[in-house]
Amino acid sequence: MLSHGIFSVLLLILSNIFMTFAWYGHLKMREYSWFESLPLIGVIAFSWAIAFFEYCLQVPANRLGFRESGGPFDIMQLKVIQEVITLVVFTIFSVIAFKMELKWNHLAAFCCLILAVYFIFKK
Repeated sequence: MLSHGIFSVLLLILSNIFMTFAWYGHLKMREYSWFESLPLIGVIAFSWAIAFFEYCLQVPANRLGFRESGGPFDIMQLKVIQEVITLVVFTIFSVIAFKMELKWNHLAAFCCLILAVYFIFKK
């Protein structure tokens, strides 16, 4: 059961990497002339192609992790885990790709996320 939880979290991390690139990668890709010249429908198709792999990882991650499918997490715990992973992956992406500077309020928000995880797992 624990291995289902670990594998679920690893799949969610990979899924969120694809999701972040699908949702926000096109903003960075505008730096390439071939991409900048794509019409909006081309950008959407590009993002959907990336999002396909997100779903190929996210769906099994949730199935493996869900308690009623033999995993260790209830639905609320799965959602909070996914949100925390999403924000961590997005933060890393924005710092690397967009040279975003982390500020005190970002760190405060992460502290709130840690509290959310604590409370969602509290019996």
